[in-house]
Amino acid sequence: MSRCLISRMEVQSFIERCMVAVGTQPHHAHSLAEVLVEGDHRGHYSHGLNRMDMYVKDVQTGICAKDGEPVVEKDSPATALVDGKNLLGPVVGNFCMNLAIKKAKEVGVGWVVAHGSNHYGIAGYYAMQALKENMIGMSFTNTSPLVVPTRGKECTLGTNPLSVAAPANNGDSFILDMATSAVALGKVELHERRGDSIPEGWGSDAQGKMATDPKRVLSGGGLVPIGGSEATGGYKGYGLGMMVEMFCGILAGAQYSKYIRTWKVTDKVANLGQCFVAINPENFAPGFNDRMSDLLSVHRGMEPADPDAPVLAAGDPERMHMKKCEELGGISYHLNVVNYMNQCAEKISVSPLLPSDRIISD
Repeated sequence: MSRCLISRMEVQSFIERCMVAVGTQPHHAHSLAEVLVEGDHRGHYSHGLNRMDMYVKDVQTGICAKDGEPVVEKDSPATALVDGKNLLGPVVGNFCMNLAIKKAKEVGVGWVVAHGSNHYGIAGYYAMQALKENMIGMSFTNTSPLVVPTRGKECTLGTNPLSVAAPANNGDSFILDMATSAVALGKVELHERRGDSIPEGWGSDAQGKMATDPKRVLSGGGLVPIGGSEATGGYKGYGLGMMVEMFCGILAGAQYSKYIRTWKVTDKVANLGQCFVAINPENFAPGFNDRMSDLLSVHRGMEPADPDAPVLAAGDPERMHMKKCEELGGISYHLNVVNYMNQCAEKISVSPLLPSDRIISD
C-alpha cells in the first residue's frame, strides 16, 4: 500500500492554512497544528492529520469558537476551574497546563480542570509539557460516548484517555499515553479508510457482538474497554474510564457520559471536560530522577521472552517512531488519508498537501 513522506513543517503549515481559511485565529490554528503533528510524529496517527476535518467542520459551522481566550472562574494556590469558552481543545489545554505548572512551581502541585472545551489531540502532549520543568505531568479528557461498559449494550463512556509523564536523568522519561478503551476510535476509522479489517477485541457491532469489520463498529456499534470482556478484565478498563469521567466531566461541571454529543454530530456544542495536573518532585523525597531512571533501566534491561522483542517502557514505541521519521526525513502518511484531507482542503480553497514526488512503498 502506498504511503507518502511529508515533512513536519509541511503538515503543520497545511493544517494552519486550513484552519485559518475557516476563520480560526492564526495563533489558535498554530496551537492546533502543533498538537496534531506531534501526534503523527509520535506514531499516534489516529489523533493527528486524520482528525483535521473534524476541527475544520466544528469551526466552519460555528459549533467551536474561532477566537477568544479561556477564563479562570475559580482559583486557589493549587487549583483552578477554567471556562474554555468553547475554544479549540489545544488552546484550552495549553492554557490549563501552563497554569498547572505555574501553581506547581509555587506550591508543589497544580490541579486545573476545564469545562467548555473541545477535542484536544493526544493527551500526552500536555503531560509532556511538565517534563520541560522537571515535573510530573498528567492529563485527562472525556470524549463522546463510544465505549460500551462491561455488561452493557449502550455506549455511555468515551475513550477517555489519560496520560502521565515523569522525568528521569539525561532527558529520559516515562510517558504513558493511552485510551481507556481497547483502542482509540481513530484507529478503527483509519482501518476503514484503508479498507482493512480490525483485530477482534477492538469493538462490537450494534447487537453487542465482537466485530472485525470497522464499518459495523462505526455504524451503531461501539468500542470495548481495555481488557475486553469481563472474564479478561474489561471491568478494569471500564473503571478507569469512569475515573477519567469523574476528573473531567463531573469535577469540571462539563457534559459527561451519554450526555456528551455523539461522535461527529456538528450541530451541538461538545462542552468537554478536561483535567491537567503538574507535580513538582522537589516537594517530595529527594532523588526522584535517579530512582525513575533506575526503574526504567530495570525493565529495559530485563531478559525478554523473545530475543527479538526487547522489554520497553512507556514512551519507547513513540521514541522509536520519531527516530524512524528522522531517518526518513519526514512523517510517513497513508496515501488515502492524505487524499481525503486534500479533498477537504479543496472545498475551502486551500492548496493540497501532497507533493507528487514523495510517494514511498509501504
